[in-house]
Amino acid sequence: MARYTGPKSKISRKFNEEIFGPSKALKKKAYPPGMHGRGRRKKQSEYSIQLTEKQKAKFIYGLLEKQFANLFEKAARKSGVTGEELLSLLESRLDNTVYRLGVAPTRRAARQLVLHKHITVNGNIVNIPSYSLKVGDVVAVREKSKSLEAITNSLTVRNARAFGWLEWDGSEMAGKFIAVPQRDQIPEKIQEQLIVELYSK
Repeated sequence: MARYTGPKSKISRKFNEEIFGPSKALKKKAYPPGMHGRGRRKKQSEYSIQLTEKQKAKFIYGLLEKQFANLFEKAARKSGVTGEELLSLLESRLDNTVYRLGVAPTRRAARQLVLHKHITVNGNIVNIPSYSLKVGDVVAVREKSKSLEAITNSLTVRNARAFGWLEWDGSEMAGKFIAVPQRDQIPEKIQEQLIVELYSK
């Protein structure tokens, strides 16, 4: 399945945010990429602003267009606020939760751990990054994978877990999905209402 494999710094500069984590490029070149990056740009249309916000969300969570559209449709069918439901669904993905728990340094790395069968859900190996977690699910590092350097290093560096919808047991290398995250708990700088407006056209 196709994934973005180009320069990460260009994407960060395009949205003026650290999409893939800390980026030195934003400090060195605080302007968009391209030959007209330094110059004055035309005023963005309403559609352009909405599209940009959707693209940013896709890059942050590492989704393809069809995946994102399907998730939006699922969110629209729920009874809550569509934009908030969308973000909750994105945060409930297995790869994102592995990242939030600190088992992987980035969402891309978390996706690889899931694909390579290093992660279990309720004791069973799950190798589907888009797997949607339910309240009460336990996400853990597979017993044979607990000594992997990539995992132990990440857990050492990212030992602070300030996410109210997750519980972490360091001795077991397992986390529990204790609640569906609310909008004010999600730290991503995404204007979800613009995405809703885009899909409503």
